[in-house]
Amino acid sequence: MLIQRRAVAATILVAPFAAKGQTYPTKPIRVIVPSGPGGITDILARIVAEQLAERLGQPVVVENRPGAGGVIGTEVVARAEPDGHTLLMAFPSHMLNPGLKARLPYDTERSFAPISTVTTVSLVLMVPANLAARTLPELIALARREPLTFASVGAGSLGHLGAELFRSMAGIELTHIPYRSAPEAHTSLLRGDVSMFFDPPVTAAPHIREGKLRGLGVSSRERSGVLPDVPPIADTLPGYEVLGWNGILAPAGTPAPVVERLNREIRAILAQEAIIRRLADLGADPAPSDPDAFAQRIHTDITKWTQVIRASGISPE
Repeated sequence: MLIQRRAVAATILVAPFAAKGQTYPTKPIRVIVPSGPGGITDILARIVAEQLAERLGQPVVVENRPGAGGVIGTEVVARAEPDGHTLLMAFPSHMLNPGLKARLPYDTERSFAPISTVTTVSLVLMVPANLAARTLPELIALARREPLTFASVGAGSLGHLGAELFRSMAGIELTHIPYRSAPEAHTSLLRGDVSMFFDPPVTAAPHIREGKLRGLGVSSRERSGVLPDVPPIADTLPGYEVLGWNGILAPAGTPAPVVERLNREIRAILAQEAIIRRLADLGADPAPSDPDAFAQRIHTDITKWTQVIRASGISPE
């Protein structure tokens, strides 16, 4: 009898959540992008939103909330009603901010329910075509003989931290030269004002194919489909890996059936050949995952990059 009573009680507790998952969504969905319009995160959010709207039968509206390195938009989602109608398209700042910010108005892990990663993007280590290094081992050897510099799009950016990790693992010294934008960094590298720059393959490829810059290594464990002739940095420095990702999160407390429904739909979207081609044009690889795997990725990346930030001497803001 006691077992029967517990079973009935469990059914009563679970039923509302199951019903909510079955009827979800009941109104338009907002996808908050914590960066400005036109960037890769915004474009990805709009691709996913368009497909979700068709599959869920409700409008899915993308809303840009840039500022404070992604904190402003992320806080909007952390404080939203956990019903699956407000989602976050997170980008690399989500895993970097815990090490870069002295305080955050939310807990990067506990304030969110991970749904799925959407894409991953690697970086390419580029050098000027006239630099006296044609391979990664030659670059490391050159850095041990003479001072070298590297460009970034700002302190704490993924490219900056990828270069710091490279510097540390290679046992060399490099001087950081931050720029305000990727085009400025590209121009400086093309002039030979700096020695290297880490940039996504889709924007690096044209310069490398034209012979204006030389690609010495990609930051993923495997070669990039955009630049198949460029070897992984890990071939020279085993264990090296830098991957940026975008992913969908909901507020913590979102019912499991809603999380499961969203995960299922995102996986289906990312399996479509037309979507895979659109992502390839952006230099991104589809990377669907289950919620637990996404949560583990977030935890692992926060731990990894906080250590790199501390080792590089960057002071939290």
